[in-house]
Amino acid sequence: MPSLKNPAELAVIPIDWLKDTLDAAVRRGRMTRDDATELLAELLRGRRGPEEEDTLPISGYDDLTAAEVVTQVKGLDPDDARRVRDYERRNANRKTVLSALEQRLTP
Repeated sequence: MPSLKNPAELAVIPIDWLKDTLDAAVRRGRMTRDDATELLAELLRGRRGPEEEDTLPISGYDDLTAAEVVTQVKGLDPDDARRVRDYERRNANRKTVLSALEQRLTP
């Protein structure tokens, strides 16, 4: 886990609150139980640094609009679509992008 260089990068969230929030998202149909479990595990491991965007299959991802990302999602293979989905959830969390990614991942 990278060291914190700026105290503003630190957030303290009670684990029970985090679990309750993810459970509520599952109940409302905003994510599957598997996705909630995966997200919780990832959060507990620690968030990856800014270099992660450089490894995404869509160049300049953070500068793209939701509509621009959605047009590029169609050409992604399932592994790349999962990487983009996970990154999107941790960052902008745009509904239209996540919906397009989920459709791409649905057989």
